[in-house]
Amino acid sequence: MNWSALDIGILGPAFLAGLLVVATHVPLGQRVLARGIIFLDLAVAQVAGLGIIAAHSFDWEPGGWQVQAVAFSAAILSVLFLNYSEKRWPQIQEALIGSLFVLASSGGILLLSTNPHGGEHLKELLIGQILWVNYAQLLPVAILYAIILGLWFTMRQRRASLHFYLLFALAITTSVQLVGIYLVFATLILPALAIRNVAVGKALWYGYALGVSAYLFGLVLAAVLDMPAGAMVVYTLAIVALAGGRVWRQQKI
Repeated sequence: MNWSALDIGILGPAFLAGLLVVATHVPLGQRVLARGIIFLDLAVAQVAGLGIIAAHSFDWEPGGWQVQAVAFSAAILSVLFLNYSEKRWPQIQEALIGSLFVLASSGGILLLSTNPHGGEHLKELLIGQILWVNYAQLLPVAILYAIILGLWFTMRQRRASLHFYLLFALAITTSVQLVGIYLVFATLILPALAIRNVAVGKALWYGYALGVSAYLFGLVLAAVLDMPAGAMVVYTLAIVALAGGRVWRQQKI
């Protein structure tokens, strides 16, 4: 183990990025699980990723406004379609979500097929580069997430399907560029699974505690073991969720 790798200059921004993702994704994940549309986040994240790949093919600056505009537009178009399909064909909504994911994934592979660094770009999109984020990059993300959370909780009683889908698209598109598709899915679903039987008044705070501890342990382990941070946090999320869910069931919280 390399304890000297615990550099706050690197792990600090990464942990803050994790806190921001947890803040928005735990309540969103609860709603996804309640609605039974588990793979919605994977589909929307993959569509946003397709938008990012398409934007990069024009050699636009990574993280520039053009890339952000294309990514957000792609994600919003996808959720507008899914919002419509949920009303029009509710019985096949999960099948449509899965089909959208496969089409977006395949589209990304086709776009990257002629890029000599395509494999590297695809890996970065899937597993993320959380250790490369910096404080300056996180400031606009924090502002956007604060707006999303404000709208989410203040409009709780009037929350319509379209409202959910649009906020979901904004959060997912931003998170994919911070932590990657796999970690976005894990942060949404694993805490939600662990707290699904916890009393309503406590569930959200238990989910936050679970997510924060998983990111902390995952980043530390990744640093000292010299392992990919995104993949390690996915596993610590799974372990902490499994342990927490078991404890809470036994205590009947």
